[in-house]
Amino acid sequence: MEAEPLQNDQNEQSKKDILEEFGTVHMAGDAGNICTLTIIGQIEGHQVLPETAKTTKYEHILPLLASIEQSEQIEGVLLLLNTVGGDIEAGLAIAELIAGMKKPSVSLVLGGGHSIGVPLAVCAKKSFIARTASMTIHPVRMTGTVIGAPQTYQYMQRIREQIVDFVTANSKVSRETFLSYMMATGEIASDVGTVIYGQEAVDCGLIDRVGSLSDALACLRQMISRQKKRAASRAVSTSKGAMLQ
Repeated sequence: MEAEPLQNDQNEQSKKDILEEFGTVHMAGDAGNICTLTIIGQIEGHQVLPETAKTTKYEHILPLLASIEQSEQIEGVLLLLNTVGGDIEAGLAIAELIAGMKKPSVSLVLGGGHSIGVPLAVCAKKSFIARTASMTIHPVRMTGTVIGAPQTYQYMQRIREQIVDFVTANSKVSRETFLSYMMATGEIASDVGTVIYGQEAVDCGLIDRVGSLSDALACLRQMISRQKKRAASRAVSTSKGAMLQ
């Protein structure tokens, strides 16, 4: 008789451990089973950041996303962002993986989606931003030892083009507008670039809608419902075709 409460306690502890370690939680409901994934703090790449820094580790997120895509139980992904940016290659890797998923996905920028957080904000099939949230768009920057050679600047130029190509391919913002934000000189005191806020991000086409958590969840549930209907329709068509044969 005591086995069931013990099992429930173990399940709750397991969920808590997953939330603390990976920043993700699985929400089941009649409208669809949703996995909520958080991108917070600084995106950690190949270099381990100090323990005092809030980080999102790409070695955790990449296999997690792969397992979500293959899971039959999870029907949609809600991506919550509050990030200052971080490692470019790690951020782009996560963004590319989400953009390539077949499952419905919705992103919500809360607080900030800065630097490499911009591609992460637009990689979902639908994107939302809180009215008070901000996004910083700036050119590629490098830290540490930099070799002052033409190849270094060519590399930075190519990385910038990859970011611009990804953002413009996954949002409605034009290439000219995004580059103008990126290269603006009068917006940020000690840097080149632009900070844009909620409604402005929507007006320029970078983000789809201004909204809150309830708006993002409602949109994701609608996407899941439409996908279920399409799958059911295909199943009926396949069944009719088999019967005719």
